[in-house]
Amino acid sequence: MSSKTFNLSKPDRTVQVGVILLGGLTEFLDVAPVDLFNSLTPRFLQTLSSAFLPVHLLQQAIDMEFHWVTETGKTPSVSNLTARTTIVPTDSFATCPVLDIVLIGAYHAGYNPTEAELAYVRKAYDNCSAFMTICGGIEVPLRAGILEGKTATGPRFMLDILRQLAPGTNWIEKRWASDGKLWTSGALLNGTDMVAAFQREVWGGKLLTEEDSLVEFMARVGGVPVRDVDYKDVDWKL
Repeated sequence: MSSKTFNLSKPDRTVQVGVILLGGLTEFLDVAPVDLFNSLTPRFLQTLSSAFLPVHLLQQAIDMEFHWVTETGKTPSVSNLTARTTIVPTDSFATCPVLDIVLIGAYHAGYNPTEAELAYVRKAYDNCSAFMTICGGIEVPLRAGILEGKTATGPRFMLDILRQLAPGTNWIEKRWASDGKLWTSGALLNGTDMVAAFQREVWGGKLLTEEDSLVEFMARVGGVPVRDVDYKDVDWKL
């Protein structure tokens, strides 16, 4: 079933969440925010004490299935994440179901995505409800031709270069930005800011307190910070 006819805010089926790993080395912290989605699932929440998690919050849990997607779906012979971490893929481009939420992180300098990888990224973008890039992962949709006419952000130190590479994109200097289903972020840990903001917008609704909102409760429990989207809480600039 295509995500084009799917209401992510009120899912009536399991939400398909996928991390696309290209052939290069992906930064571990870029894709780590996927675990914020896992924290909202019944499978995870049921491991918590009922005295700790009220029943009315548990009832807000969202069924999700997670996919780690590579071109071949085979375990790489070398680490595919930094810090010598290897993720065992769950799906290939050919076998992965339609993804509702897509995350992409940065690949190492010097790697050139294959045409098969870029074609799959275009397909995933077309079919998903939310397409999220973290840090240098912004280069993936840029190379795939997805960013034309869009508003986006990226790591602050890359913005001048990105403006030259893609003048048809409205580049803004923020921790995260959204334009329809496209969500983009600054460097590394700004991915956590973006995913937290996404969850509040899509599933938080008007439930703004941790007493009423599972999203807010888990963010507080996890120590997820609420940082200024315009970097007003920092006094430096590269």
